[in-house]
Amino acid sequence: MDALLTALADPARWRLVTLLAERPRSVGVLAQLAGARQPQTTKHLQTLERAGLVTSHRTGQRRVYALQPGPLRDLAAAFNRLADLTQEPGGARETFERYERSLGTERRAAEEAGWADGRTFGFRRSLAAPPELVWRHLTETEPLARWWTPDDLRVSALVFEARPGGRIFHEYRDVEDADGSDLVVGRAEGVVEDIRPAERLSYRSSPLLPGGEAAFTAHVDIGLSPSAAGTELDVRWRITDSTVESADFIAGIEIGFGQSLDRLAAAVAAQNPDQETRSTT
Repeated sequence: MDALLTALADPARWRLVTLLAERPRSVGVLAQLAGARQPQTTKHLQTLERAGLVTSHRTGQRRVYALQPGPLRDLAAAFNRLADLTQEPGGARETFERYERSLGTERRAAEEAGWADGRTFGFRRSLAAPPELVWRHLTETEPLARWWTPDDLRVSALVFEARPGGRIFHEYRDVEDADGSDLVVGRAEGVVEDIRPAERLSYRSSPLLPGGEAAFTAHVDIGLSPSAAGTELDVRWRITDSTVESADFIAGIEIGFGQSLDRLAAAVAAQNPDQETRSTT
């Protein structure tokens, strides 16, 4: 595949491929039609032949080349597989496009400070685990770090002091940035406000702009109640102190936190494999 792509990457060779797609032609005729010198054309054709794209035979003093359709079909099939993967329903590309639409909407709305104050977001999940287990995933650093980011990110630093007035610090990077050499995607700081084990968790958190200022303040209230399936989780977000620069963050709340809760659901279900997990947003 690499040799094929390399051979086709040169515009002069691509021109020869298009000419040969019409019919087999000799080196001399190809050089004339391509507006190139014959020695250069010969070298390009030899490269295409080594890649399996063309075949040739000599007739008297002339060498005639013909296009091989098989490699092109293989390449087209590979491109089609990539396109199908990109357009997979519910896949990463669909999420990217949803975020783009939300981003445009929020950026247009963000005209002055306080533009998003009072905005609310709601999330519900039915989790296949008892409230005590879910609570550990909400408040203990190690299990919390496993789910508290969207799908394409990972927690790279986390402080969560599970007590009223406790400090929250949350840093996240690209999930594929294994060694930390890429830029930090984001940081947030906050404070725990109310805590009732296995029942209610309330905190405020502020994503930080590149200069260290708060983009906005999210007041997050999480309620847990036992159910036949395990735990009903009810989450409410309320926005205050929104800056104009907060638009990009707010555009991602519904998608990003929704993905995080799906990861939480999967994490707790993995410890209760005999139960079913249902989720709604």
